[in-house]
Amino acid sequence: MAPQQAWALLQRRVRALTETEPCALHAATGRTLARPVRALAQVPPFANSAMDGYAIGPDVTAHDCLNVVGRALAGHPWGGTLKAGEAVRIMTGAPVPAGTHAVVMQEHVAVDGERILLEYHPEAGQNIRPAGDDVQAGQALLTPGEVIGAAQIGLLAAAGVATVTVYRRPRIALLSTGDELREPGQPLGAGQIYDTNRALLHSLLHTLPVEITDFGILPDDPAILAKTLTEAAAGHDLILSSGGVSVGDTDHTRQVLERLGDIGFWKLSIKPGKPLAFGQLDQAWFFGLPGNPVSALVTAYLFMLPALRQLAGQGWHQPPQYSARATAPFRKKPGRTDYQRARLNRSVNGHLLVSPCGPQGSHQLSVLATANAFAVLPGAAGSIPEGDLVTVLPFPQTLTGLAL
Repeated sequence: MAPQQAWALLQRRVRALTETEPCALHAATGRTLARPVRALAQVPPFANSAMDGYAIGPDVTAHDCLNVVGRALAGHPWGGTLKAGEAVRIMTGAPVPAGTHAVVMQEHVAVDGERILLEYHPEAGQNIRPAGDDVQAGQALLTPGEVIGAAQIGLLAAAGVATVTVYRRPRIALLSTGDELREPGQPLGAGQIYDTNRALLHSLLHTLPVEITDFGILPDDPAILAKTLTEAAAGHDLILSSGGVSVGDTDHTRQVLERLGDIGFWKLSIKPGKPLAFGQLDQAWFFGLPGNPVSALVTAYLFMLPALRQLAGQGWHQPPQYSARATAPFRKKPGRTDYQRARLNRSVNGHLLVSPCGPQGSHQLSVLATANAFAVLPGAAGSIPEGDLVTVLPFPQTLTGLAL
């Protein structure tokens, strides 16, 4: 199956969760909004000074020299009404007194004891932020499906919103399969390797609004696998497994999935990551990722994450694509779409440049750790020469610590 067909199938089949829950603002970062939010208060709630300086009274053109009659600070307003010929010392954010014509920056006045001399006559309202200038009370702020980040948290707090309604977190069952796998830190026996994929996938999921149940490492035993998947399906929205989806003698995942549920697709025409199983067990979606770690990450990033975000109520979003100029050849044989690990940079004039990162074996995590993008090489294409434009998928920071 072509990747475009797989994306279309996932977008069509995976539906957003409908259960919602209230969430305090301090705990809402990363959550998906389920109901519209309106402002409970206008922002700013009162007219305030945009500068440190002096609030000056009316009829300013007739009075160059003003008497300073008080002081207004943030949280400590001056309660009087300014008259012609008067001024109040005022700090940024402080409420402007009644009768204020404008606020003059302190750099534009000459101070003589309790009097100031204006350097110019300001326009009405200068350096004053009107009440409700940013947000009006009752104004729509956010809509369902939006992911709440720091900017949204700040906006909601400013508008007096303390609680929002969000979709509940998808429940994820995470497991690896393979007799050869051991936990990192344990001694390795003959023919054994460390379980890379579970740690990698847990890290990839960590920044998303999900609840993860770690089912650990399962042996290459179809009965144990079937029992575990049945248990996982009963209490989870998505099962994420790695290993056992190819055609080896001990690859049982696909056969067990066919027996217990249904398979939406199995093989994709991509490299790395050809053996990817997607299906459903009861009410739980299932992704069976390849055992090779780079293949597992590629398929999780390209297919599992968009489906998971749609499940979480965020809508369908595929990784953003850009074009970059190849600064070295990319080697490839015609056949499958190739997602090669690459290094993305910018030229001195700001143009995107991309180069291969080294060997592209699906087991070579060291190359992945030095990359910051995938170079997408079309299936029908052969090698890409230096100077050609290449489609690239920049890595998010949740995938690598390397910045563009």
